[in-house]
Amino acid sequence: MSITRTEIGSRMSQTVTHGDTIYLAGQVGKGADITAQTKDMLANVDRLLEAVGSSKSHILSATIWMANMGDVAGMNAVWDAWVDPKNPPARACIESRLVTSDYMVEVMIIAAKA
Repeated sequence: MSITRTEIGSRMSQTVTHGDTIYLAGQVGKGADITAQTKDMLANVDRLLEAVGSSKSHILSATIWMANMGDVAGMNAVWDAWVDPKNPPARACIESRLVTSDYMVEVMIIAAKA
C-alpha cells in the first residue's frame, strides 16, 4: 500500500495518506482569543482534508489539546458549529502546554478518504 505525503517540510508533513486513511499533523490557528484560533485551526483542517480528497464528514478521530481547559467552552462553541452533526468523530480533549505560549488550542485529525 502506498504512502502519500503533502506539504512536506524538514520536520513533518502536513498530511500523510496510507490506503484510505489520512493523518493530519497537529493544526493550530492564529488569533488573539480562543474563538479566533479555533476558527482558523478548523479552516486549516478543512483546507488540508479537501486537498487530499476528504472532508470533515469523514473525520474518524480528533485529539484536541488545550493550553487552558478554562477555554474549552469557547473552543466547543466553534467546534459544535463546525462539526458535521450527522458524522461526529471520536474525540478526546486534553489540557497540555503547547509548543509556544501564543497557542491556545491544537488538533490532530485522522480521517478516511471520501
